[in-house]
Amino acid sequence: MRVLFVCLGNICRSPTAEGVLRHKLRAAGLEGRIEVDSAGTGDWHIGKSADVRTRQAAQLRGYDLSALRGRQVSATDFAAFDLILAMDSSNLRDLQQLRPSNAKAELDLFLRRYQLALDEVPDPYYGGEAGFEQVLDLLEHACDALVVELKGRL
Repeated sequence: MRVLFVCLGNICRSPTAEGVLRHKLRAAGLEGRIEVDSAGTGDWHIGKSADVRTRQAAQLRGYDLSALRGRQVSATDFAAFDLILAMDSSNLRDLQQLRPSNAKAELDLFLRRYQLALDEVPDPYYGGEAGFEQVLDLLEHACDALVVELKGRL
C-alpha cells in the first residue's frame, strides 16, 4: 500500500500528515508494509524543509519531520500510489485536473473521508501557533482512522 498526502506547498499540512501517519504505522507494527509520502500542488517549496513552525509543533508531540523535503505532485503519482488524500477542496480540484484518465489511485479529501468535524485541514501558514496545534489535532484523529482502514486493506 502507498499513501500520498497533498496540500498546497508541501511545507505545513501534508508533511505533518506524513510524519503523523509514519509514527502511527510504526506504533501499529505496520512500518515497512505501507509507504507514505507527501507533495504539494504548487512548486514554490521544492526541496525545502517543512515550515519551522510546523516542525516545532510536530516535535513537541514526538513527530520528527526534519528529513522531509517539499516536492510537487506529478501525474506519475496517480500510478505510484494507491490512495491520494488532499488537505482541502482546492487541492482536491487541482488533483482531479491533473489525474490521468487511467489512474489507479483513489483520490479523496482526507478529513471528509473519516467524517470528522471539519471537511478540510485549515492552512496554518498565515496564522499563529494555535493553527499548527489545530492541524496536528485534526491529523492525529484522521490518521488514527486511516490506520484502521489500512489494516483492513492489508
